[in-house]
Amino acid sequence: MKSFFAALAKLLTGANARWIGCQPDVRQRVYFANHTSNLDALVIWASLPPTIRELARPVAARDYWTKSKLRLYLANKIFNAVLIERKKPTPHDNPLTDMLNALGKSHSLVIFPEGGRQTVAEMAPFKGGLFHLAKDRPDVEFVPVLIENLNRILPKGEFLPVPLLGSISFGAPIKLENGEDKMTFLNRAQAAVKALQKS
Repeated sequence: MKSFFAALAKLLTGANARWIGCQPDVRQRVYFANHTSNLDALVIWASLPPTIRELARPVAARDYWTKSKLRLYLANKIFNAVLIERKKPTPHDNPLTDMLNALGKSHSLVIFPEGGRQTVAEMAPFKGGLFHLAKDRPDVEFVPVLIENLNRILPKGEFLPVPLLGSISFGAPIKLENGEDKMTFLNRAQAAVKALQKS
């Protein structure tokens, strides 16, 4: 069933994966990307080779993926998604804790540090969760990912995709440097995603 959904995502979007700064690997990674479409997490997940896809868990908004039984089924049974509270997090319902627990000893994550989808070309500032993940899990590789054209394939508010070619570019891993503060790291992480446009 997972292979079916991966193949369907590739068919609908024509998304082509480009591994520019690294190669596919089962080592633990946090794939962090720009966010423009509801298809983003699905297409990154589908672009990973099957052995890596089995270990990759998209991080998604709980309020969106629990709106219907179908969405919840897909999130839990197909994508093995990490559903987080994005609107009213509390100390007992902390997205960072959920993501750290989901990583465990073998899984990878697919996250979108901007938070919500963007309807303009310019990326929104990255939120602090990426920094805290890098600080708490220095053993994990953080791989920048650039998504292009998916917002045109499935524009906000639309249900049926428009046939266009999308692309997913995977860059060179980065890590939190010794003494690096939050804003410096987040700006550098965002720059690593933007740099893939020129590759």
